[in-house]
Amino acid sequence: MPQSAPLPDEPTPAPGPGVAERPDEWPTGRLLSAAARRVERAWDTYLAQWSLSHASLPVLAVLAGGGHSQREIAEHTGVTEQTMSRIILGLERTGYVRRYPHPEDRRRHIVEITGEGFAALSSLNVPDAIDGLVTHDLDETELADLRRLLIRFLG
Repeated sequence: MPQSAPLPDEPTPAPGPGVAERPDEWPTGRLLSAAARRVERAWDTYLAQWSLSHASLPVLAVLAGGGHSQREIAEHTGVTEQTMSRIILGLERTGYVRRYPHPEDRRRHIVEITGEGFAALSSLNVPDAIDGLVTHDLDETELADLRRLLIRFLG
């Protein structure tokens, strides 16, 4: 198998004791981290067509199932309420969500997806385009193996 050049998003360290210079010498965690950053940047570039990011898309996905409080969305997506507040503010600016007062608690709001938000979710869900973000030069068998291993790893 030919040796790969360092990934463009991974700085090449100065040679020194114990520093692996080539990806085929990196520990698995470093490989996964570099690959994840590459895919995240490609994913964000793709989502930017709809003024979305890897952080805002899960919010729309959660809200597609119905309205929730900001706290519930934050818990569901694993971020702080402060972070969720910024994400929701951006989604409000694009017209993808709206907030209204909680019927039982004046201190809270319910957030719900709008028609524009549903339209964005539908428009971006193009499996071939999304898969193209991660395939690089993998053939179908290699991509299937990668998928199987990632599902097992995350399971």
